[in-house]
Formats: sequence, C-alpha cells, structure tokens
Amino acid sequence: MPFDHDHREARHEAILAILESARVTNQAELVERLGAQGISATQSSISRDLRDLGVAWIGGRYALPLGRGERDPAFVEVAGFLRGWKCAGPHLTVVSTAIGMAQSVALALDRSGWPEVAGTVAGDDTFFVATASARDQHSLLRRLESFRKEA
Repeated sequence: MPFDHDHREARHEAILAILESARVTNQAELVERLGAQGISATQSSISRDLRDLGVAWIGGRYALPLGRGERDPAFVEVAGFLRGWKCAGPHLTVVSTAIGMAQSVALALDRSGWPEVAGTVAGDDTFFVATASARDQHSLLRRLESFRKEA
C-alpha cells in the first residue's frame, strides 16, 4: 500500500499549500482545487485529511493550525493568568486562573482556533475546556504545559 500512503501525503501537502494561499470555505472547493492540480480526492477523504492535519474551521473558512513554536498572540497575552489544570474525565479539563480572569482566558482559548478545543465554560477563576476525545485532551494539556514552561 505504499501508493495510497504516498498519495495521501501528497494530498496533505497540497491541502496545506492551498489553505496557505487561498480562503477556502467548503470541502467541495478543496476537492475542486485538488482536482485542478491532478490530485483526486473525495469529500470524505478531505474530511479525514482536514482532521488529521489539525485544520480548524474559523470565521467561515478553513484555517491552518499553528505550527510548532508559533503562538496565538491573543492567547499569549492571557497565558500568564493560568494557575493550573487537571483532567475531569477524558473529555473535560478544569483550568484555574488568577481571580477574575477565567472568562478572558477561556475566550482567548475559544478564539485561538486550536482544533482540540470543542468549547469552554467560564466562571470567575475557573473554566472548563471540553475536548472531543482523550487524544484531543492530551494535545490540549501539552499546549498548556508549553505555556507553563515559558512563564
């Protein structure tokens, strides 16, 4: 099956290049743009590819994930207010912040476009982060930990 793997890798590279250079608002458009490059794809394969690549749906378009070392500026501004976090099952993370800052940090996280974040619910100094899977939760925890190490 090397051909299938190679084809998928080429498709992934082409998708990333397309999303870097154009505003794409639906999967059919991606299928069409790939076809113009001689790369065959179906809507279901594109859906899997977008998930595998960590592409987010933000502001009515597909957005590339932040690369390693890149930081969402809005989240960097509030990351200093993080105090800690712990898991509450495989899909929920409880995050503690400085008093009065939970809503600001949660909003920045919601707007960050991190594909592992399904949503947040905030109080005064604590907020919950919902993730779609345990794998997504692990990814979230790694990202949060990277901010702790930089602080």
